[in-house]
Amino acid sequence: MNPKVDAYLRAEKNWAEVLKELRALLLAAGLTEEIKWGKPTYTHAGGNVAILQPFNESCALMFFKGALLKDPKGLLERPGEHSHAARRIVFTGADQVAAASTAIKGWISQAIAAEKAGLDVPGERKREPMPAELAAILKRDPALKQAFAALTPGRQRSYILHVSTAKQAATRSTRAEKCAPGILAGKGFNER
Repeated sequence: MNPKVDAYLRAEKNWAEVLKELRALLLAAGLTEEIKWGKPTYTHAGGNVAILQPFNESCALMFFKGALLKDPKGLLERPGEHSHAARRIVFTGADQVAAASTAIKGWISQAIAAEKAGLDVPGERKREPMPAELAAILKRDPALKQAFAALTPGRQRSYILHVSTAKQAATRSTRAEKCAPGILAGKGFNER
């Protein structure tokens, strides 16, 4: 048990009970507990397996390579329309964790096996085109361009999606300009 996760759970106001139940299942499987992206994350041999995600109206257990997991009852969902590999199960009460515990244990075992085997989610990951507005600010500022190039592909993608989803060019330009501090800090769009 990681003391940082203990502190995290003490500070969690809405979903502490659910997260503690999920934590127990993850630790029982022998996973290493860390804080990554500001949330309890569970790894095997340094590879990310699962993360606990509290939200306002619910909380979730997300598997990083969840698309590889067998889910005959269809309980796992994509976290968003642009998700390729991740899958999660959402909870609004601790009783739901108990009801799904057999499935959760099975997914944890499958996720660990996939990590041990070095599996990756198959399929071609389409690369979103760079929005012209983001390309323009990167071209204008060599330090920003270098910082963007140093970001992981996922972090780059977070900025590309944020800027490109705006419908109007003026909004895309404004979003691109506002991304500069995060890019220079080496963070993805959703990281704080």
